Amino acid sequence: MDFKIKAEKREKKEKLSKDFIPAVLYGKEVETQSLKIRKAEFEKIFASAGESNLIELNLDGAMVKVLVKDIQRNVLNHSLTHADLYQVNMKEKVVAEIPLNFIGESKAVKELGAMLNKDLDNLEVECLPGYLVDHIDVDISVLTSFDDAIRIGDLKLPAGVVATGEAEEMVASVKELKIVEEEVPVVAVEEKAADGKALADATVEPKV
Repeated sequence: MDFKIKAEKREKKEKLSKDFIPAVLYGKEVETQSLKIRKAEFEKIFASAGESNLIELNLDGAMVKVLVKDIQRNVLNHSLTHADLYQVNMKEKVVAEIPLNFIGESKAVKELGAMLNKDLDNLEVECLPGYLVDHIDVDISVLTSFDDAIRIGDLKLPAGVVATGEAEEMVASVKELKIVEEEVPVVAVEEKAADGKALADATVEPKV
């Protein structure tokens, strides 16, 4: 899927209307520029492209490929308020985080009542910009017992994509659920018994 958006250069100290958000365009051997982008358009594009898809930026008629590197949101309504855009060189590798998509069904979870632990939601990778993908599938059907786990080295990565993390780093695993029965402390039981005896002694009528 192609993602395209239009941006305009922002003048120094220019105040923007509520329809626009400020953005910064930067990159290797690229002059940093202050931009403005229509808020509604950017929110729509970012919702689909995220930070792992290339976006074609139309900047005053010049088309450049960018990645969203960082965003800022309003703390109250969570709307986007700022974006950092990195202009890529299609011939140079980039580092990006790609969302993990957990698919399949774990036998350990379904039949043994285990709990699925997801240690990673995104995977940091290095590749040429043209090899970036929307997501990476993680098949949890291989988790059939409590001893099974999926590590970075077990993932099937797309051609040209290399994970930056250690091969043994955990991605997902299953854990046995244990029911812990709360034990009543012996001291508490003894104190309760002592209190009961004291109460019984106090209610005994004196002999005449």
